[in-house]
Amino acid sequence: MRIVNEADRQGIFLRLMGATAIMLHCPKYRHMYEGFQRKLTDLDFATYGKFRGKLAEFFTQMGYKPEKRASMYFGERRHIYLDEANHRIVDVFFDKLEFSHTLNLGGRLELDSPTITLSDILFEKMQIAKINEKDIKDTIIMLREHEVDANGKDVLDERYIAKLLSSDWGFYYTVTMNLQKVRDFLEHFPVLGEEDKKDVAAKVDRLVAAIEKEPKTMSWRARARVGTRKKWYADVEEVVR
Repeated sequence: MRIVNEADRQGIFLRLMGATAIMLHCPKYRHMYEGFQRKLTDLDFATYGKFRGKLAEFFTQMGYKPEKRASMYFGERRHIYLDEANHRIVDVFFDKLEFSHTLNLGGRLELDSPTITLSDILFEKMQIAKINEKDIKDTIIMLREHEVDANGKDVLDERYIAKLLSSDWGFYYTVTMNLQKVRDFLEHFPVLGEEDKKDVAAKVDRLVAAIEKEPKTMSWRARARVGTRKKWYADVEEVVR
């Protein structure tokens, strides 16, 4: 919050993503992080490319050192900053999230603060084709805390989610596959009570139903006919830290 608040004061849009964003959004079920033994590792932010030239000076003011080699490798897509004294790492993503699929954040950072929207956090987690357990845990906590609806600010916007996936079969396939994995994994975590599991499963079902019901574009239907015979996702780059 120190970083977000100071960025706002200087007129820079910085919005938290990832597990830290979910923790801020989920005060009621934040205790699940301990039960899941889910440790936070770094700070992830999204911003717009127009602020790119201001970030090195800004993060230096905040006590972070630019990681120039990684930033050169990722070019205009991503910057990395290090707080070596406190062993903190900051990733900053510009305009879009490019992992297994591409999520365009243009015009969406103004919709919520201090984080990106809940729906975009869900896409951040569910777009990873080779998803790991920590992303499933994060998604469970977020679904337990928040409703799935098409109206309201602090909800998972089923209309936006379904619409975005209706034109990209590969993105649709990865997200729906991962939502099913979230549902399947509910029985593997002793920290979850029966009410927790029932609630999250119902919300997954509602999301999938909305996604399936949304009319699909011609390009979506054409790509669906090819299916998994052709690779439908990009490999996720990893930075060795």
